[in-house]
Amino acid sequence: MDEQETLSYLTKLGINYQIVHHKAVFTMDDVQKVKLPHPEADAKNLFIRDDKKRNYYLLTVKGDKRVDLKQFRQANNTRRLSFASPDDLRQILNLLPGSVTPLGLLNDQECRVSFYLDSYFENQPLIAVHPNTNTATIWLDGTDLLKVIKHHGNQVHIINF
Repeated sequence: MDEQETLSYLTKLGINYQIVHHKAVFTMDDVQKVKLPHPEADAKNLFIRDDKKRNYYLLTVKGDKRVDLKQFRQANNTRRLSFASPDDLRQILNLLPGSVTPLGLLNDQECRVSFYLDSYFENQPLIAVHPNTNTATIWLDGTDLLKVIKHHGNQVHIINF
């Protein structure tokens, strides 16, 4: 799904959101320069895989948190982890680097990516994510984001990063 298809899908599911279009952002530093509203809702997304390229994970954490992949691996009993390649990102989530978002899971036709959401967002009124492009940000309720991903069929895990 591209941006318009993603927004239409959210509307079809009755999900309320606020959207702002902006210049392309690729890192959390870029996000800070754009000065978007609701900085407390900023989320960072990491698309990772195991060393055999059998299991893929999308981690969404509060924007200012650091993720220790070794600690994540131990806590979730996975094989050794590394960042997925741009080719994996394109083939599985139909996204480009810098556009990683939980809404990219809507492009995961086989539901092979497991989603891990930082427990910080579980009951927050807002989480900021891209609508499958890094030139826009939407804010929606964390519970609504989980509803969308569960409706699509991907595994959802809430953990404390």
